[in-house]
Amino acid sequence: MTEITTLSQFLTTANTQFQIYDLGRRVQHIDMLAFHQIDSLLAPYPYPIQGHAQFAIVFWQQQQQPYIWFVKLPLDEQGLLSPAPRTQFIKMILEALGRDPTQALSDEQQEQLANHPFSFKPNQNKLALFNALVRLQLGQSASSQYEFAAQYLSGQAPADTWQQLGLQGLADICVRAHQFDHLDDIINAFDQAPVEVQAALCQCLEHITIDKRLAERLLQRLSQAEADLKVMYLAALASDTQLSMAAIKQLNEQQLLNDNHLITIAARNWLALKDDTTRKDYLEALAKQPQHFFNQVFADIVAIPSLRQGLLTDLRHPDRSIQLATAIGGLFKATSL
Repeated sequence: MTEITTLSQFLTTANTQFQIYDLGRRVQHIDMLAFHQIDSLLAPYPYPIQGHAQFAIVFWQQQQQPYIWFVKLPLDEQGLLSPAPRTQFIKMILEALGRDPTQALSDEQQEQLANHPFSFKPNQNKLALFNALVRLQLGQSASSQYEFAAQYLSGQAPADTWQQLGLQGLADICVRAHQFDHLDDIINAFDQAPVEVQAALCQCLEHITIDKRLAERLLQRLSQAEADLKVMYLAALASDTQLSMAAIKQLNEQQLLNDNHLITIAARNWLALKDDTTRKDYLEALAKQPQHFFNQVFADIVAIPSLRQGLLTDLRHPDRSIQLATAIGGLFKATSL
């Protein structure tokens, strides 16, 4: 019998259909071909966070309800899945399930799988968006909160009933933005809804690809918002690289790029840092923070494969401030200890 060495091989051998979602930086679908390369240790994980890959495996057989595993695996220095933990995880699954991941489990097996060392629990925001995406992708109906969220955002429910809104309902609306008039309702909400509702919508939008009209409204709101509210609109712009760059430029020119913004950009808007000018402004702002903060954030973003080469080049760029040069010197000193 063929030895099973990858997750893809295990799920395919078991005759399941499956989808993979990243749940580290943003909740997003990972292309099957890309995951096969990652799983076979041929390509780095594209969205590392704190030295790990955090992803969900959704799998099912025919008309069965889908099963979900939340998996957190360490990465090596090259950003590849560390071979030993990956092999240990596969071995653990095979010991618990044999070659059928959809078989009925005893209570003991369920507990064993639920509490394995490679499991993690996404936060409430990511979980709501993930559930909404999976339901949509599998052609399932939205959650029970969806109907009231649609009524509220379309103005059919009284404005003062916003506290009855559930995050799951708003997530369902956001992933279904191109159904009915949901997109217009979301855009209008950023003019009319209480800031609490806007914040909840932003927490959903930061994970999905948004319409240009909506992105432009978010940038407008960021420009007009009080300093402490700008960060939520910034995160919601994550999928629009050009407008993320514009938002970062605006915040930088106003000298508002604080630690909260810098962390948000690293976690959500990192695609904007592929731009040389934006990345330079980001690093200069980062250098104004304490050395340990600079070191931690730099280590986090330099692990992202799409940013790595640009950032390593920036370390030796002659056109940089004394402050940034000092921060880079501190980084080298810390990493050589």
